[in-house]
Amino acid sequence: MSIFILLLALAIWGVIHSFLASHLAKDLFRLKIGSMDLYRLAYNVFAGISFLPILYLMTILPDQLVYEVPSPWNLVMFGGQLLSAILLTVAFLQTDSLSFVGLRQLFEEEKSGALVTRGLYRVVRHPLYTFSLLFIWLTSSVSQNSLTVYIGATLYILIGVYFEERKLLREFGEAYASYRKSTPMLIPGLAFGKK
Repeated sequence: MSIFILLLALAIWGVIHSFLASHLAKDLFRLKIGSMDLYRLAYNVFAGISFLPILYLMTILPDQLVYEVPSPWNLVMFGGQLLSAILLTVAFLQTDSLSFVGLRQLFEEEKSGALVTRGLYRVVRHPLYTFSLLFIWLTSSVSQNSLTVYIGATLYILIGVYFEERKLLREFGEAYASYRKSTPMLIPGLAFGKK
């Protein structure tokens, strides 16, 4: 029952999160409010706050251990998580992080961003997703509830990457098409990640 409840909560969160990222939601917001200055910041704050009930459900629903990696391998995995967190931060800082969060829009009119292909973006097209996935999957103690959320989050990210690829191709055209041909999607060196 815990698995079903968590998957349902993730599905509801994913549908709402995806809708709010859509052009339709943005157009409705623009129509009602008139300005998009607060949209990105509000979207990010809402996404974070609305995920908290899922984390809460993970802790209160009946649970059981699926696996626990013994020492010293758990320390190796923790080191991998630490490295993933550092590289996630580096990748975030290689973007226009103020715009990503929604703070720049409070002071300047939002404009189309530049295609980032330097730094970690030379290795994979979506390092934020790569290192987020690495971080969660390098957890050395995994319960039924956390495994359910990890699988659900992974599926959501993979579906999100598909739609984000389409959006980036529309936004950047041939420049993104060329970038896709030379850079894997999520896993460095993985040929079928290139298009």
